[in-house]
Amino acid sequence: MDWKNRVAIVTGASSGIGAAVAKDFVARGARVALVARTADKLETLAKSLGADRAVAFPLDVRDRKALTDLPRRVKERSGRLDFVVNNAGMNYRGLLRERSSRELEDILEANLLAPVLLTRAALDVIEPDGVVVNVASLAGKVPLPHEATYAASKAGLRSFSASLNTELSLHGSRVRVASVNPGPVDTGFFGTDLRSVPDIVFSQPLSSAEDVARAVATVIEEDLPELDVPVLSGKIATAAYLVPAMFTTLRPLFEKIGARKKAAFAKSRGYSA
Repeated sequence: MDWKNRVAIVTGASSGIGAAVAKDFVARGARVALVARTADKLETLAKSLGADRAVAFPLDVRDRKALTDLPRRVKERSGRLDFVVNNAGMNYRGLLRERSSRELEDILEANLLAPVLLTRAALDVIEPDGVVVNVASLAGKVPLPHEATYAASKAGLRSFSASLNTELSLHGSRVRVASVNPGPVDTGFFGTDLRSVPDIVFSQPLSSAEDVARAVATVIEEDLPELDVPVLSGKIATAAYLVPAMFTTLRPLFEKIGARKKAAFAKSRGYSA
């Protein structure tokens, strides 16, 4: 695939997976519209990538008007729009009854509604062979206690991606929609207090932001509808989803493994576990 001068919107681009995706796309020859709430971080990243390669568009994806205006603004600025990477996300861990309605709404708005709205707006201006990549999660396959709303938002995002991809194909569109489903990623998303992170999360290998960025590029280049990161963790998650009784039986083992790995990770970083 020729990436030269292709234009991508990347949300959540100020750090972590989003920043890694932006760097990867620019290295391949694309131009990127960097989207996040923190303007100074975006400007710093844009400067490091080059003014001819990256432009900062500071906004909160929960601002519906700003979000739905974004594809048009990017096309007016850059002349085209080829890719949209819906990566921005939010989570509040813990028992559902301990979370406020505002917190739960924020999770659903950032993780599910914002990608739906941005994708809809992008369809009006994206190039005929454009691709939307939604960064979901293996949590969208495995029901995680203490992260029920987050897991629901990511399950919804996976379903939205697959459904819309089929819908576009049935109606003759060459625009594709795909999802990338990471397991735990070492980006700082956990914070420094890991006590609210379910032990089972750490039962799987930690990926890097760069691993996920490569997966995003892979689904674009190889015409894939979905890709799990790591692949083996994806197979385990799929088996747990398809055979819930098996997962229920094995859960204590995964939690024991995860607790040990979480403690070791926390100790290595000086975090609370």
